[in-house]
Amino acid sequence: MAYPTQGEIEKAHKQLTEMRFENFIHQDLLSPQWWLLLGLFVLPWILWWFLVDKSRIKQIWLFGLLLSILITILDDIGVQMSLWSYPYQLVNFIPRLNPIDISVLPVLHMLIYQYFTKWKTFVIANIITALLYAYIAEPIFVKINIYQLTNWKYSYSVPIYISKAIIIKFFLERVLLKSKV
Repeated sequence: MAYPTQGEIEKAHKQLTEMRFENFIHQDLLSPQWWLLLGLFVLPWILWWFLVDKSRIKQIWLFGLLLSILITILDDIGVQMSLWSYPYQLVNFIPRLNPIDISVLPVLHMLIYQYFTKWKTFVIANIITALLYAYIAEPIFVKINIYQLTNWKYSYSVPIYISKAIIIKFFLERVLLKSKV
C-alpha cells in the first residue's frame, strides 16, 4: 500500500482551500445562514456587556476565555474526525462554527457562571443548558443546514456541554484559590 507523500498532502490541502473559498463566495457569503451567523457572533457580546457584573469582569472573562479555548479545541477535533461539519461559515478560512464557539456558548456560560455561584445551582443550570443546546439548538441548526451530523448524535453532546463548564470552573477556582493564599 502506497502512502501519500507530504507533497501530495499539500497539493490536496491547497485544492481543498481553493474549493472552500469558492464555496464560501458562491454559497455562504450574504446567505440567510451567513447573516444569522453574523448576528450570533455579535449580539451575544452586546447582551453580555449589559448583563456582566463589572466588579467581577476579569474573573468572568477568564472563565469565558478558558471555556472558549476548550470549546474550540473540541470543535476542531470533532470536525477533523468527521463527527460533524458546518456547511455554512461566517469566514471561509476557519472550518469551525466561530459564532457558537467564541460567542454564543462562552457568553451563556459566563452568565451562568456569574449568576449561579454555588456549585449545586451551577451544575443544575449547566445540565438544563446542555439539554437545551443538545435537543433544541442543535436540531434547529441541523434543520437550517448550519450544522451537519456525520458520526454524531445529539445525546453525545450533553455530557460534553456539562463537563466542559464544570472542568473550567473547577480549574479556575483552584487557580484563583491558590493565588489568594
